[in-house]
Amino acid sequence: MYVIILRGDSDTTLSVQDHDGESALSDAENQRHYRTLFLSDFHLGTKGCQAGLLLDFLKIYDADTIYLVGDVVDGWRLRRGWYWPQTHNDVIQKLLRKGRKGARLIYIPGNHDEFLRDYVGMTFGAVDIVQNAIHETVDGKRFLVMHGDEFDVVVRHAKWLALLGDWAYVLALGINTYLNWGRRKLGLTYWSLSSWAKMKVKNAVNFIGEFEQALTSEAKRVGADGIICGHIHHAGEKMMGNITYINCGDWVESCTAVVEHFDGRLEIIRYAADVRAAALATEPQGTPVAA
Repeated sequence: MYVIILRGDSDTTLSVQDHDGESALSDAENQRHYRTLFLSDFHLGTKGCQAGLLLDFLKIYDADTIYLVGDVVDGWRLRRGWYWPQTHNDVIQKLLRKGRKGARLIYIPGNHDEFLRDYVGMTFGAVDIVQNAIHETVDGKRFLVMHGDEFDVVVRHAKWLALLGDWAYVLALGINTYLNWGRRKLGLTYWSLSSWAKMKVKNAVNFIGEFEQALTSEAKRVGADGIICGHIHHAGEKMMGNITYINCGDWVESCTAVVEHFDGRLEIIRYAADVRAAALATEPQGTPVAA
């Protein structure tokens, strides 16, 4: 059993039972194996977490090394009210099972699971908890891996404002449900109010703190060729000077991950988009109407 302690006004203990029972839904024929997998911002413990899609992803995607790049568990939200359905437990179990089968798990805490920073340098089973890491790709490129909140001036210097923004984001997620129900009735496509609002807030953070520039500058300072991070819930890859900036995205809305192929190539996997495309491809076509 692995025990996580959430420290707040009163200690809360979350016990995750790791057992040997593997799901019958192994999807073995669809398995995709990579050298490295980077995942961030699950926000387990919140209603916004797309745990079902994440679990499906983990059944298909595997790697020799898996980086958990922060905000895996949302301690902020769990302190305010307990929410931990079976699917969230299943995600943790699936990750632990991958570790037991030989994958190396490297957990880099973020601001929402900052309580785990008290355990940096420790190993629990197959999980190493570290502040940040240097990952070397098979072709010799070195990437600094960190959550990124260290360079978010709101989180660092005005946490009350970050908490307020988090509350507003949760509200926007709730409004999304009703908004897109209406859009479907009108034959309109999905549009994410919460994603729009989040990026508006985070773009302000980027402007004030020069988030991306600060991260690439940090990568350059430590002699890395690039940075792999999370935090802003916006997957992306771009060159900033001679430094590669890559963001893993999140599993609240976009459901994205970064993989390293065995030739060293790094790629963003947009799983939610892939699932939607597959669903559209298998939809029965309408019967033509005679003229």
